[in-house]
Amino acid sequence: MSYKVGVVIEKDENGYYAFCPELEGCQSQGDTFEEVSHNIKEAIELYLETISVEERTLYLSHEIYTTSIEVHVA
Repeated sequence: MSYKVGVVIEKDENGYYAFCPELEGCQSQGDTFEEVSHNIKEAIELYLETISVEERTLYLSHEIYTTSIEVHVA
């Protein structure tokens, strides 16, 4: 079965960090965007394999949206 899962990826001076807001504690890191993308996908798959079908339905029953908002600071 396939699921769409939200992922947030952040870049800093140490590389990339990714986490899945729907799945508490599901996170990974990598040196490149491609590496962190691969790693978080693997982490999500492993996470979903360890929980019940009912938990999957509950955790993945809502959508998370991210966007950018422009703000002005004096």
